[in-house]
Amino acid sequence: MANSDVAILILAAGKGSRLKSNFAKVLHQAGGRTLVEHVIRSCQALGAKKIIAVTGHQAEKVDAAVKPFGVGTVLQQPQHGTGHAMLVAKQAIGNAKYIVVLPGDAPLVRTETLRALINKHKKGNAAATILTAVLADPSGYGRIVRKSGDTVAAIVEESQLAPEQRELNEINSSIYCFTGAKLWPALAHVKPNNQHREIYLTDAIAILNAAGETVLAEIAPDAREALGCNTRADLAGADRTLREWKREELMNNGVTIQLPETVLIDPDVTAGEDTVIEPCVQLLGKTKIGERCVIKTGSVILETVMGDDVTIEPHCVITKSRVDADVVAGPFARLRPETHLKAGARVGNFVELKKSTVGEGSKVPHLSYLGDARIGTKSNIGAGTITCNYDGFQKHPTAIGDRVFVGSDTTLVAPLRIGDGAYVGAGSTITENVPADALGIARGRQVNKPGWAGKKRRELAASQHPKKKTKKRR
Repeated sequence: MANSDVAILILAAGKGSRLKSNFAKVLHQAGGRTLVEHVIRSCQALGAKKIIAVTGHQAEKVDAAVKPFGVGTVLQQPQHGTGHAMLVAKQAIGNAKYIVVLPGDAPLVRTETLRALINKHKKGNAAATILTAVLADPSGYGRIVRKSGDTVAAIVEESQLAPEQRELNEINSSIYCFTGAKLWPALAHVKPNNQHREIYLTDAIAILNAAGETVLAEIAPDAREALGCNTRADLAGADRTLREWKREELMNNGVTIQLPETVLIDPDVTAGEDTVIEPCVQLLGKTKIGERCVIKTGSVILETVMGDDVTIEPHCVITKSRVDADVVAGPFARLRPETHLKAGARVGNFVELKKSTVGEGSKVPHLSYLGDARIGTKSNIGAGTITCNYDGFQKHPTAIGDRVFVGSDTTLVAPLRIGDGAYVGAGSTITENVPADALGIARGRQVNKPGWAGKKRRELAASQHPKKKTKKRR
């Protein structure tokens, strides 16, 4: 449902001193994104008139983080509380009938929860509606005191709780929906009568209540949605929850994840039906995995696109590469950026590829390094083969044709071309092009010296055990 009469204000000015960091609070990450990006994404689907972020600490960096999402910014400098942030943003908010306010460090709040908050506010004809949560341990949070039903009597900070209120476990999430025509007059009457000399939104809600306006509460369906990230432990908790939700999403779509709590998956990762992800795997960035793939233990895959029926053996590292259907890679293979394994290719253990293409049905079974290389179809690269692609000044290509056999322990000095159907003898250092169907071989001639080893052993033995000299009789 569109909310063209709603403006959304994200409070993103704080430093977050309890995080003990030089970074702005909202730029810390959880679940593969910055905290503020999670919040923005949850807000975008609401169809609001505008989304505005109030910035302060490291404003330029926060601006750079939010503007790609079409979010406007206003600067709060200095920062004098949440109510002050609202006043700073008043002109940018304009004449929006309703205003949703939420902190930029609440990455777990979901679109459907914000939508329910707005709907309750509108249907209840409220001046303010508070998103609340019920916690087993509400320590550190302001408590909600209700009149009856969904109506709120007060928000009481923990330090000010009366003895009979200490058992309350419904807390204020600091996420609100306001009616602008009711909020602005109330906010104008808020005075900074507190030890920090700041203007708080909660004081505006108290003024609305005192004036007899309707203040409602909407309980978040998952209490974790109301939690902010004030400490490193909070960040870790949010990250754990976001990762859990992502794994559940993939499993609901037909992906098997073994020991899911050990698997780390970023939010933009996709995987097809009947793919199996083994324990201790990391799938990062915008990685896309096809159907019926198997990603085995310990592999780390970043920004990579995979076709169907791919098998990644244990402990591979694949970065910004393309892996086509029916490929097998690993174990312990490393694919560096701009590598492309075409359909049916095989890359074995301890093989490293950089900016290279391995053609359909070709094999690089083990212990090789290929950089800036292009291999044709159905070729075989023997163990220990390397391309010498760097001359100390620039990189050079190696082109290997179709149906080529390269023997083990071969050094290919680029720039170099090996023609279709050619053979390269094991142990060769190839510095010149090899024509199609030719044999290229470049190694010293073997010389056998009969008896040399026996003689050497006798000489060594003699040097270690010299004969004792005897004295002559006189």
